[in-house]
Amino acid sequence: MSNSLHGQDRQGVENSDLEKLKIDRSAQRTAGRFRRRIPWRFVFFALAVLLGVAAAMRWFSRGIEVETATVKRVYPSQAYTLLSATGYVVPQTKADVASKATGRLERLDVQEGSHVRKGQVIAELEDEDVVAGRKQAAANIHLAEAEEKEARAELTESDLRLRRAQALIEKNFIARQALDAEIARNDRARAALNSARARIAAAQAEFEAARVAEEYTRIRAPFDGIILTKNADIGDVVAPFSSSIDSKAAVVTMADMDTLEVEADVSESNLLKVEVGQPCEIELDALPDRKLRGRVNRIVPTVDRSKATILVKVSFVDKDERLLPDMSAKVAFLSKPLSAEERKPRKAVPSAAIVKNPGPSVFVVEQERVKRVPVETGMTFDDFIEIRRGLQAGDEVVVDPPAALKDGARIRERSD
Repeated sequence: MSNSLHGQDRQGVENSDLEKLKIDRSAQRTAGRFRRRIPWRFVFFALAVLLGVAAAMRWFSRGIEVETATVKRVYPSQAYTLLSATGYVVPQTKADVASKATGRLERLDVQEGSHVRKGQVIAELEDEDVVAGRKQAAANIHLAEAEEKEARAELTESDLRLRRAQALIEKNFIARQALDAEIARNDRARAALNSARARIAAAQAEFEAARVAEEYTRIRAPFDGIILTKNADIGDVVAPFSSSIDSKAAVVTMADMDTLEVEADVSESNLLKVEVGQPCEIELDALPDRKLRGRVNRIVPTVDRSKATILVKVSFVDKDERLLPDMSAKVAFLSKPLSAEERKPRKAVPSAAIVKNPGPSVFVVEQERVKRVPVETGMTFDDFIEIRRGLQAGDEVVVDPPAALKDGARIRERSD
């Protein structure tokens, strides 16, 4: 009996384990019916909404598109400018320095940028032949002087003989013919002395010519100035008119920097706005950090028919050691001289950057966002307005800010 009970229990355990191993098909059927109840169009709609929200967030995160400008420095002279013209810095005293002699360049003591004084020797040609000619001329002078001494001695002796002959003729100790001979001899001695003196003068003239020829081999600066270019090197043949292909006419080119002026072309239609002595302001492209005072020096009375312009020469009132010939320049012709205060640069922004309400302010760009900053304005210069307080030179501001732009808004610079 115990064995039969034990068998029944074992069989019941096995049946329960088998029941656990069966797959519940009812749960799968329920899930399938739930999926069939959700239409696919709702899924697509939800995905479209999500994508639209993501695109909108990405678009608005880019910020408001704006145009920006930098706070710059302007000069009050713009308010007094009658007209502007462009030109170049030109020295009024400039020379190609050469020699009247022909020879090989033996020494060159200067280079580009060297300062020279008037009369300074800047180069020398070979001079052995002219030095020899000068020495020969000097020797001829000595020879002529010796002959002159000899002639003077003979004349002195002849004078003594003539006086003795005159004394003897009075006492009738000699014949008249003897006195006449002494007179003739004295005249020859006097003529010989005059001839010797003439030879001395001729020898001296020859010596001077030889000295000048020797001087031609030394090339000197004609005025105080600076060497601009070096046109020949040691060993080159220098000729006055560069008669051969390999010869050089000018050894150096130099200019007097104290005579620098700006030559500007002014339209003939604006001629009545320019007059001699008129104040000007000169701006050089090479020196943008400084504006120099100038003055109309002269107006060349000739019209360039091809350009319909007149050449106006403007001299510098303010000097600058950095000025160089052929620098490009802009000249502003002013209606009045400027005071020291009016010549100082001012901070300015485009007038369109100013927001007037509730008070003058600008939007300053700071790391892709804007900050509204109140400012104090001043003079107006064409399309710019002076900023007396509130900004620093170099700050970036928004030009024509849109109405939707608020303090702290994210912005992006407008692309051209």
